[in-house]
Amino acid sequence: MSRWSAFQTSLLHPTVRSFIKSVLGSILGLILGLIICKFAGESPFHILKILYTSCFGSGYDFGMTLFCTAPLILTGLAVAIPLRAGLFNIGAEGQLTLGAIAVASSSVVWPSLTSHPALQWLAIPFAATLGFLAGGLWGAIPGVLKAKRGSHEVITTIMLNFIAAGISAYLAIYVLKDPESTQAQTVFLPEFFHLKPFTIFNGAPMGHLIWITLLGVVLFHLWITKSAWGYKLRAVGENELAAETYGISKQRSWMSSMFIGGGVAGLVGVVEVLGNSHRFKMGFSADYGFVGIAVALLARGNILGILPSAFLFGMLQKGSGSLDLETEKITRELSYLIQGLIILGVASEGLWEILSTHLKTRVLKGAKRKNG
Repeated sequence: MSRWSAFQTSLLHPTVRSFIKSVLGSILGLILGLIICKFAGESPFHILKILYTSCFGSGYDFGMTLFCTAPLILTGLAVAIPLRAGLFNIGAEGQLTLGAIAVASSSVVWPSLTSHPALQWLAIPFAATLGFLAGGLWGAIPGVLKAKRGSHEVITTIMLNFIAAGISAYLAIYVLKDPESTQAQTVFLPEFFHLKPFTIFNGAPMGHLIWITLLGVVLFHLWITKSAWGYKLRAVGENELAAETYGISKQRSWMSSMFIGGGVAGLVGVVEVLGNSHRFKMGFSADYGFVGIAVALLARGNILGILPSAFLFGMLQKGSGSLDLETEKITRELSYLIQGLIILGVASEGLWEILSTHLKTRVLKGAKRKNG
């Protein structure tokens, strides 16, 4: 087989084709967004320059871009993992909210950490465990309802988002509230709970957690593609009736995937509480849970695809803040417009199939005319 033939064969691989479609959809969405900027009276090149400078103009800017990306990696995983089992987790926002309040309460849950210096090295792992369990248990509720009662996970996760917001507000205002503050926020965590940022980012709250996040994506990819649990998960997602025929329990796959997905969303609290504010603040999330849905859809459920997808949306979130200051007619809402256009571009598989079929037909007709 020649190199060209091998290259053509590799392009036919479903993963490669899916990646190409996602890239094309992203480019299409970005181009449409810039065209709208042109009609609004702003130069598309000026908009691109602002976005680039805001994301990569300095060490601090790049650190903040990574800080915006890290929660989106986690919420993207929170959606993508249940998606492999055929479930659509819309509840990452509620799961990360309860995970954050759990992380912020860690010094209250285990007060001995504060009084015993020998135990302080356990502070960060303990807080992370609380965040994972809080998000995981909240995610397991719709998983159990789906498995035992047949309740649709989209409805239950949406409703649980509102309940999580109410619970976190009650805890932040009446149980864990900082008595020295007039805002709805919890007490400040001791210093040994804090994640130290990299000095190269000039004060941006991004440290070694980014490496742990990247490693987690790789481990989840290997777990889903190489382990027996991952095989069962994918089997249920592809065809639950066939999976049950071979003795694979779809109920267990649904419950476990929702628990793990919710737990990963709960770890967003580690990024925010331990790495940035060092307390829980009402409204800290920049819609991370909902943007995570877009991240997972752009990655088409591929675990490794979460990384570039989350980085793209992280850049849009970071760069959009500068649009309010440096343009006259474009605001930060442009980023949401571009996000929506990207998702539409990626989701329009039918359009790509029509174009592909039309192109093949024209090529075949041209070949027939040439031979005839």
